[in-house]
Amino acid sequence: MSDDRGGMAARFRGFLPVVVDVETGGFDARRDALLEIAAITLVLDPAGRIHPGATISHHVEPFPSANIEAASLEVNGIDPYHPFRMARPERDVLTDLFRAIRQEVRDAECTRAVLVGHNAFFDLGFLNAAITRNQIKRNPFHPFTSFDTATLGGLAYGQTVLSRAVEASGREWRSSEAHSAVYDAERTAELFCSIVNRWSELGGWPPPKID
Repeated sequence: MSDDRGGMAARFRGFLPVVVDVETGGFDARRDALLEIAAITLVLDPAGRIHPGATISHHVEPFPSANIEAASLEVNGIDPYHPFRMARPERDVLTDLFRAIRQEVRDAECTRAVLVGHNAFFDLGFLNAAITRNQIKRNPFHPFTSFDTATLGGLAYGQTVLSRAVEASGREWRSSEAHSAVYDAERTAELFCSIVNRWSELGGWPPPKID
């Protein structure tokens, strides 16, 4: 079925890709704390190339009874209760984030957002758990469809680790800044855009018409 809409809506069957990265207090989405979230919307230029757009980020208060593993904090360097984090409750963070993303979806004439992540099941799992926990009804994201740059990086550059895929794409990776939601989301967005644009440059998009 053809899509008569132009721009981003026609490129991803009505979805607006939004890159998401979360930093957490562990690996269990239902039990462990969500501590940071960053989201980057993508835009399509007149030449048909996609680029990172606006970045939205929040520090998140651990939900009541949330588990926080010391080993996770050693990796991401977060002090969940530091007074200068300016962290906010999950529900407030998601309400503001989703309002902004719904506006981006409307502006792009898309039907809903689709999460782009590196090992996207992890980010989507924590996002969906927070949505359930806070009984949020107006979720702009598709509940299970996602674009995974670990898989795409393996296809395009032979690398599934984010740092190695970013470097293989010709971009710099600074380990000292890694494991912050904003930095990892920005690098993931650049990687995704690089792969999508390279596919177009190689003649893979738009697909050939079948008579």
